[in-house]
Amino acid sequence: MPLSNLFSKPIDRPIEGVIKADDEAHLLQEVEEYVLTNEVEKRLEDFLTAYNDYQDANGVWISGFFGSGKSHLLKMLALLFENRPIDGVRALDLFLPKLADNTFLRAEVQRAVAVPARSILFNIDQKADVISKTEIDALLAVFVKVFDEMCGYYGKQGCIARFERDLDSRGLYEAFQGTFKELAGIPWDKGREQALLEGHNIDAAYGRVTGAPPVNGMGILDKYRADYRVSIEDFAAEVDAYVRRQGPDFRLVFFVDEVGQYIADSIKLMTNLQTLAESLATKSRGRAWLVVTAQEDMTQVFGDSGKQQTDDFSKIQARFKTRLKLTSADVEEVIRKRLLAKNDTGYRLLARVFDEQRNTFKTLFDFADGSQTYRGYRDQEHFIQSYPFIPYQVPLFQSAIQSLSTHNAFEGRHSSVGERSMLAVFQQVAVQIADHEMGQLATFDLMFEGIRTVLKTQIQHAILTAERHLDDPFAVRLLKALFLVKYVKEFKATARNLTVLMIDAFDVDLPGLRRRVEAALALLEQQTYIQRTGEEYAYLTDEEKDVEEEIKQTQVETNVVAEELGTLIFDTVIKDRKVRYDENGQDYAFTRKLDDRILGREAELTIHVISPFHEQAEEDAVLRAHAMGRDELLVLMPLNDRLVRDLLMFKRTEKYLRQNSTTAQQDSVRRILMERQVQNSTRLTALRTLVSEMLGEAVLVVGGRDLDVPSGDARNRIVRGFHELLSRTYPNLRMLRGIDYTQQDVARFLNPANTLFGDHEATFSEAEQEVQAFVQSNHRQGLRTTMGSLIQRFERKPYGWYLAAIQGTAAKLLGRGKLELNRDGTVLEGDELERALLNTHGYANLVLDPQIEFTAAQVRALRDFYSEYFDGPPAATEAKALGQETAQAFRSLHQTLADMRARSETYPFLAALAGPIAEIDPLGRKPYAFYLTELRSVADDLLDGKEQLLDPVRRFMSGPQRTIFDEAQRFLETQDANVPYLGSDGPARLREILQDPDVFRGNRMQEAKRLLDALVAQADARVEEERQATLTAIDERRARVEGTPEFARLDPADQDRLREPFYELQRGVRRQRLIAVMRDSLRRFDETSLPSVLQRLTQWAARPTPGQDAVPQAADTPAVPATPCKERAPEYVTRASLAVPFAKPWLGSEDDVAAYLDALKQTLLTAIREGKRIQI
Repeated sequence: MPLSNLFSKPIDRPIEGVIKADDEAHLLQEVEEYVLTNEVEKRLEDFLTAYNDYQDANGVWISGFFGSGKSHLLKMLALLFENRPIDGVRALDLFLPKLADNTFLRAEVQRAVAVPARSILFNIDQKADVISKTEIDALLAVFVKVFDEMCGYYGKQGCIARFERDLDSRGLYEAFQGTFKELAGIPWDKGREQALLEGHNIDAAYGRVTGAPPVNGMGILDKYRADYRVSIEDFAAEVDAYVRRQGPDFRLVFFVDEVGQYIADSIKLMTNLQTLAESLATKSRGRAWLVVTAQEDMTQVFGDSGKQQTDDFSKIQARFKTRLKLTSADVEEVIRKRLLAKNDTGYRLLARVFDEQRNTFKTLFDFADGSQTYRGYRDQEHFIQSYPFIPYQVPLFQSAIQSLSTHNAFEGRHSSVGERSMLAVFQQVAVQIADHEMGQLATFDLMFEGIRTVLKTQIQHAILTAERHLDDPFAVRLLKALFLVKYVKEFKATARNLTVLMIDAFDVDLPGLRRRVEAALALLEQQTYIQRTGEEYAYLTDEEKDVEEEIKQTQVETNVVAEELGTLIFDTVIKDRKVRYDENGQDYAFTRKLDDRILGREAELTIHVISPFHEQAEEDAVLRAHAMGRDELLVLMPLNDRLVRDLLMFKRTEKYLRQNSTTAQQDSVRRILMERQVQNSTRLTALRTLVSEMLGEAVLVVGGRDLDVPSGDARNRIVRGFHELLSRTYPNLRMLRGIDYTQQDVARFLNPANTLFGDHEATFSEAEQEVQAFVQSNHRQGLRTTMGSLIQRFERKPYGWYLAAIQGTAAKLLGRGKLELNRDGTVLEGDELERALLNTHGYANLVLDPQIEFTAAQVRALRDFYSEYFDGPPAATEAKALGQETAQAFRSLHQTLADMRARSETYPFLAALAGPIAEIDPLGRKPYAFYLTELRSVADDLLDGKEQLLDPVRRFMSGPQRTIFDEAQRFLETQDANVPYLGSDGPARLREILQDPDVFRGNRMQEAKRLLDALVAQADARVEEERQATLTAIDERRARVEGTPEFARLDPADQDRLREPFYELQRGVRRQRLIAVMRDSLRRFDETSLPSVLQRLTQWAARPTPGQDAVPQAADTPAVPATPCKERAPEYVTRASLAVPFAKPWLGSEDDVAAYLDALKQTLLTAIREGKRIQI
């Protein structure tokens, strides 16, 4: 049955695809066929609630994409609110049947229509044709124009409309029209269009109807034109005045189509619309409304206008709180109900088709490869209503026309779909396949025919060319589908998804269709109608096609392509330059080799990749034969023409972009180059994925035999193959027994702990035996074995040992005395050996030699010496370790004795250690063999020195004798000042004992102890005796002061202050331990403090006593001013400070004594006469 027989209405009947605001020729059909979708019903409820119960917003914003039906809805609302009769039937009566199931909305519609209203419906672009949007009040002028026209005035010229409004307000407008027709012979609605020619008639008619003098009526329109001004506030006032004249509940509604497009590129127009809505709301209080339409996504109209305009547009939308947004679901529902409704037969037959095919829908119509997921047939009802279309086609076609519009593909003012709508396009497709049999489907490419006429010629030029020159109609259809989805980002134009777009029947041979699609894509790509980036294909415009041709003609060098492939394989997939071997956790370097070319450094092992670029890529047997005997992993990539084409295209594009990036280009070409840059990045990503997939399937060959490595992750497969190469190339890796060696282990290996089995050969690992055998073999042949040659030997096959393992094995042998390491003829030991072993830069000068064999007797003799000399058995049992331990013991002993000798200033006898220290010093720096072979020559002397000197000194320094020595030293130091007052030779005898160089021998310290105890007791007694004598002398001096008459006259406080120096001196004496200091303290007191005390005593005693009366004078005696008389204060001096003149330095006779006493007396008297007082 043909598809045309399934529909309830003729599929080819006239349907207005685009509803025009000013088209009234098809009003009845437009109302009857209007589909009130479920989504619109919900939003309409909110709008009508706001309209009927006005709060504070008078704006309604209807948004939707191109062709979504927003203009149709706007027109229906305009007819409905005005309840305009259409062919004798009110709009409400035509509309209510559409609301049969929605009682709430039905009631709201009736409430709204009950309010008297007038609708002004207009397309703002059409009305603004003669007005420049650059004018400040362009948007306001449009509103004024349509309002004036609605009022019956001349809207094209606001000044004439103002003239008419003024006449009308005075009741003269009708009379003026009649008079003008009488004078001019034409009606006024014609005359006002020719106002410049009819000026004299206008003036005459105005003068006659107003009765004004002719001079006042001359040039009346010129005066109006000169004075004409309009503002939003004035306009709102005029609207409010008009509304009020119509009645208390009357409403005026402006229905403005495509206001979003009109204002989008002008901030001023946006602001004007916002102000206009606010002013109408303020003036009319809900009696003047604005209902406008705009695009769903205003960024399509903004272009690059920037954030500022977007923000301003958001502010405008905020003034329109009621929003009605039409979606693709609304459009789909309109298409189903208005165009695709089925008759009973069609319903029954399609229900059967649904039952038969429902399980194939997902397989047939689901997109893959990262494309957006579209909703399929929901149920049987949805399938029947949508057939022969597939659900994805509506939203995908919507995205197609939106994205094409964004890229300026359409003719027209705003590059939109223009004269076409979604409904019209789907009807055209349905008509085109109307004679197809039931079961067939509409393919997506057919949508192209619905918009062909409104597309710019240059953008569809490739399709026009293909239609003329390609002999494959299917390829042309596929090209049209690719054109439609060219800019749809969420759709991935892969061969799989393009196959879905071309499914034309439920019983399609899907694999066969896929092959047809791939063949057509190959043809289109070859002819440069399209380009492929990875798995995706894209339609090429003429400019893009020219660029693509130039890219294809760009020449690139073969080595450049090879380097890029090498980067993809080794840097992107394999990534690392070394492969870690799981058996020992070590990394092994490899040579990177691609198609017989070495990339970078060479190593012993190789990963050799054979790509489809290799000249023998198809000859696997030859390649395997060439790989025989080589230490390489051969990776045979599968043949793949796409890799060759895409890699060449990537490098050509890269080179082309690099050469043309700085060249001045047109904007369109620059955009294409930027797109190619993005596409080339995508192509590179796809190449990485492709190379990884190919390596995941590559054949791995080692030694001419294929490896059984399952397909999977490319890197893991190659790593596993490399492991197999390692195990075959390095069979002696097993000798390491899986031990993980690190350089941190070297120190531990050089100083091994004792083992139960000692150094018996059986306890050596296989690796140690192999290294020892290599060194011994070279030694027997007179060859040197350096650490460098050792590394070179065991890093290579058949060993493959890593550096730390070789170092560790050598360290074990060195530590166990089986090898020794020489540098410049000197055997290295200890820390120096460890540093040399870890410093690879010096390996050329490090020579390994077999260890000297020592007899058991030599080892036993050294152990016995060690035990006796160092007072304990050694830890080592092996010869070398024992020798090293002995060297360390000598070094430790040397350090101990040196530290002890450093204290010889305190312990003079320690100077005797100088000889042993000098003797032991070189013994700590000998090679370990010395202790086993030559130490015995000096062993007896060392043991004698230990017995005679070292042991006694160490016992002394660690025992009680040292304590006695320290106490005696401390006594002599602290009591040195008191010694002269002891009157004993004990201190000298004690000092003699301490200075004795053999004090540490015999019982000298016991003698010193006895002498020390006696001296301590004697010193304590003598100090106490001196202390008491000094305290008594101080008391005597204080008593003499207290016995003076002057002291008695002082008050107690002054007396205490004079006593305080005596007490302070006594406190100091009680603390003092030195006799000389006590005596000196008393002397200094007599010379300084005591004279000061006496001086204060005299001064304080001379002060007037409080309350003492002055001597009275007679009354008649004239007052004589008292002359102040200040008594000179006496000066106190010590007798010793007075110089006695005497000729002789001594007294030798009685006469000398008499003469000296006379001189002394005379000196004392002279001082007293001078007012001095002499302290005695």
